[in-house]
Amino acid sequence: MTGEPLLILLVEDDQAHAEIVRRNLCEARVANRIMHVTDGQAALDYLYHQDAYSDPGSSPRPTLILLDLRLPKVDGMEVLRRIKDDEGLRTIPVVVLTTSAAEMDVSGCYNNGVCSYLVKPVDFEHFRELMEAFGFYWLMWNRFPD
Repeated sequence: MTGEPLLILLVEDDQAHAEIVRRNLCEARVANRIMHVTDGQAALDYLYHQDAYSDPGSSPRPTLILLDLRLPKVDGMEVLRRIKDDEGLRTIPVVVLTTSAAEMDVSGCYNNGVCSYLVKPVDFEHFRELMEAFGFYWLMWNRFPD
């Protein structure tokens, strides 16, 4: 990274979960821009510059995607498949952040190229700790290609 802020595409339909993610990344002093969309179709529209996101200047390529699995319109697994099947998008790291701990979901995501699979804790304090650790690892220590 060249010191520029990272753009995170947060794909999360639960507003409370999205706010926890946003707040905790701020509290962890992770100075990054977060673009939040609430369904799988909006995520694809953003990534492919369609409909409300047709201007690439206002919808730049994200550095990292935080993806829930249980989404309206297009589910998270399908969004992941489309990202990883697209030569222009497949290098964007995708981290699944979901309530599902089902082995079928975990293995399905890894088989489709996810970089990490995180299960949202039900306890607020544990969720906060998860987001703090996530911010520290992915956004402070991990290196992204230019």
